[in-house]
Amino acid sequence: MSKLPDWLERVGSELTHLGEKLEERRSVDEADGVAAGTQGPHTADGADSHPAPGQVPPPPDYAPAVAARPDPVAAVPWGMRVAAEAGWRLLVLAGTLWVLMRVISAIQLVVLAFVAALLVTALLQPTVARLRRHGLPRGLATALTAILGFVIMGLVGWFVVWQVMENLDTVSSRVQEGIQELRRWLLHSPFHVTDKQINEIAKNLSDTVGTNTNEITSAGLQGVTVMVEFLTGSLLAMFSTLFLLYDGARIWQWMLKLVPAQARPGVAGAGPRAWRTLTAYVRGTVIVALIDAIFIGLGLFFLDVPLAVPLAVFIFLFAFIPLVGAVMSGALAVVVALVTQGPFTALMVLIVVLAVQQIEGHVLQPFILGRAVRVHPLAVVLSVAAGGMIAGIGGAVVAVPLVAVTNTVVGYLRAYSTETAMRAAPRRQDDPPAAPSPAPRESGPAAEPEPGPEPAADVTAPVLGTEIPE
Repeated sequence: MSKLPDWLERVGSELTHLGEKLEERRSVDEADGVAAGTQGPHTADGADSHPAPGQVPPPPDYAPAVAARPDPVAAVPWGMRVAAEAGWRLLVLAGTLWVLMRVISAIQLVVLAFVAALLVTALLQPTVARLRRHGLPRGLATALTAILGFVIMGLVGWFVVWQVMENLDTVSSRVQEGIQELRRWLLHSPFHVTDKQINEIAKNLSDTVGTNTNEITSAGLQGVTVMVEFLTGSLLAMFSTLFLLYDGARIWQWMLKLVPAQARPGVAGAGPRAWRTLTAYVRGTVIVALIDAIFIGLGLFFLDVPLAVPLAVFIFLFAFIPLVGAVMSGALAVVVALVTQGPFTALMVLIVVLAVQQIEGHVLQPFILGRAVRVHPLAVVLSVAAGGMIAGIGGAVVAVPLVAVTNTVVGYLRAYSTETAMRAAPRRQDDPPAAPSPAPRESGPAAEPEPGPEPAADVTAPVLGTEIPE
């Protein structure tokens, strides 16, 4: 019993000694880890070192690398970024056009009157230029040209009304005879139409007219409003034409001052070309329409169709609406011939109209209008349709000259910007010297400015004083 505590004491001392050795070994390992953290994950001989006490060991070489998150702009594809940049610019442009169209629709009468004045000015201005070259003062030349032009237009309108009123009784009697012939043809036609069915159709038409008396009355009142607006627009167009003929050069110079200085040379060079295109279009259209009216009118006269002269005048006026106007005027002539003279005469009128229109489309327009106002037929159809939907007949009339002028302006500005960029680019020593620009070609009383950077004070050429070269 006395020896048992001594044994326990020896065991306890051995355990205490063993714990001290383990503590010393742990201290040595921690010191080796600190030294490895300062020298890197590997020693000089490539052997792995132990991490120091309290420090996180570095990841091994075989651990996968975690990529950093990219910039959000760089994560969007390039095509989508381009589409977004173009998209918001298109939205801004569409909003601007929408506001512009709202403003134009609010003052539609004023805009159409001014556009009509521009077209009439393009037709009459060459006469003013010729009179001034013969020594007449500007005011006298403008007054003579305007008075002569307005008198001719008024006489044409009066002649049309007079012819219609003179032949109204004849046409009404011919229409009644045509209706009776149509009724007899329906009775003996293979469609097996009976007299009772024809009477029911006539009764339904009369009942429809009787029940829609209010609508017809309101349409008549609306027609009176349209007539008042037409007279107002005509007066505005006449005054605008007078001022454009007399003071067009100064109006153009004032408009150039509203253009930024950097864009002023290009706009000043595009202006005369746009005016020459508009003048060529108006003069060419008048000549072509006059030829159509004369030959189709002669055909109607020799075929003994009533209202031959008024129909010829309508053909002349409808010729200012490209494509659609020719179809409408030709159809009107064929219908009048069908109702008054019968199917054979209507067929002959149709042949005459188609022949004249084919000669116009393939010979007259390319020869008279030339390349100055050449517009693709698809662009003509789309522009006439869009102009008619936006502003009715007036929009259809001004759609094609607007497209032709825009085509001329865009083409010139593109060429002008390209030439300006080439002149501004540094020239190498081995490049040949640039050819000098040709001298300006005279076109009417004002010289045509050539493309190229020019001082702002030298680019205010009078556009409304230019003329198509003879």
